[in-house]
Amino acid sequence: MEIFYYFVFGALAAVVATVELSKSNKDRINTSSSFNSFKNNYLLVYSLMMAGDWLQGPYVYYLYSTYGFGKGEIGQLFIAGFGSSMLFGTIVGSLADKQGRKRACVTYCITYILSCITKHSPQYRVLMVGRVLGGIATSLLFSAFESWLVAEHFKRGFDQQWLSLTFSKAIFLGNGLVAIVAGLFGNFLVDSLNLGPVSPFDAAGIFLAIGMAVILSSWTENYGDPSESKDLLTQFKGAAVAIASDEKIALLGAIQSLFEGSMYTFVFLWTPALSPNDEDIPHGFIFATFMLASMLGSSIAARLLSRNSVKVESYMQIVFVVSSASLLLPILTNFLIPPSGVKGGSISFAGCLQLLGFCTFEACVGLFWPSIMKMRSQYIPEEARSTIMNFFRIPLNIFVCIVLYNVNAFPITVMFGMCSIFLFLASILQRRLSALGEKPKTEDWAMMKDRNAEDEPLNVT
Repeated sequence: MEIFYYFVFGALAAVVATVELSKSNKDRINTSSSFNSFKNNYLLVYSLMMAGDWLQGPYVYYLYSTYGFGKGEIGQLFIAGFGSSMLFGTIVGSLADKQGRKRACVTYCITYILSCITKHSPQYRVLMVGRVLGGIATSLLFSAFESWLVAEHFKRGFDQQWLSLTFSKAIFLGNGLVAIVAGLFGNFLVDSLNLGPVSPFDAAGIFLAIGMAVILSSWTENYGDPSESKDLLTQFKGAAVAIASDEKIALLGAIQSLFEGSMYTFVFLWTPALSPNDEDIPHGFIFATFMLASMLGSSIAARLLSRNSVKVESYMQIVFVVSSASLLLPILTNFLIPPSGVKGGSISFAGCLQLLGFCTFEACVGLFWPSIMKMRSQYIPEEARSTIMNFFRIPLNIFVCIVLYNVNAFPITVMFGMCSIFLFLASILQRRLSALGEKPKTEDWAMMKDRNAEDEPLNVT
């Protein structure tokens, strides 16, 4: 069955190469040299940040197990990470809007480096502190960098359509190529050089430090709403009012939570789905295949986003339906193909079909990231961008914590069915978002601020 893995990987690589090399002038956006310099600087930083993140991912569970912790204790450590992201994410997002996005990006680097350092200790409490720091860093990674990019892009007077080019390239590199190289480099450090499972975390810290140096030397600061009169509570209230008063923002948050919740659940489910009888599967190679499929999705997204005639709200409806169908495969194969009771061996025929479905889902993930970034840049008000983006992550983190806590309570087919339903719901909400029209978000935010100002009593001196 080993030839099957090489066939899938080779086929995906060929398709990605074909899509990239066959781009015509219609698929390319004409930009300026100043924008290309700005874009390449951001892509360098983003790739370094994602390298620091991807290097750690495959070895977190393994490292904890080598320290002698069981499945339950490791599960608590993972819950602590998602829990801290939920509890502190909104706070750090608001601080990023108020104190500066560049400063928040530097804070991400420092926080994640400290989290990497804690991995050297086998003490449970120290590792718990590291997970809390990692959760805070994750919130900054998925809000501060994008908020800085969008604000800086418009501050420099670049065309709005050019923003989609940066988004698609960032996902192609950071969530695709860098992920594959990081996985191979981590494997080289641990298996080839025998440096131990903590070595990828040390390497991650080095990449994060290099990225921080680039940020400090080349980025300028920008803010959401730097008004001194606004404290954190006022910012929370403003973000909550923005979500409640603008249906488009609320829909976008729900769509993001449904998709990302399903995506993070899939991370925990694909291994037992492909090897239900402890089949011998090449986890690293399959992970690289998934990332290649994600690169294909981001490459397709780049083509779609470059065309003014194609609305992102329209094609994302199809993406969500396809992703929902792809996660139904484990349920269908369980009913249609008799399960084998033989332990070990190579991947089964049902596993092969599921792997193809999972690659389809990962391609949808590659389409999702630049597309949701594009929609966020359209609908979320600049004044509270980081705060609102972290508000969106609250239901996501609650969902993932519940799944982790009850991972053994439900059959795997039930979990996949739940994810499929969530993705189908996302397609319905996306259809509603598409139907709402093109009302400018800036007018909504301005009117909302005026209403708030009228509600507040005047300060008489």
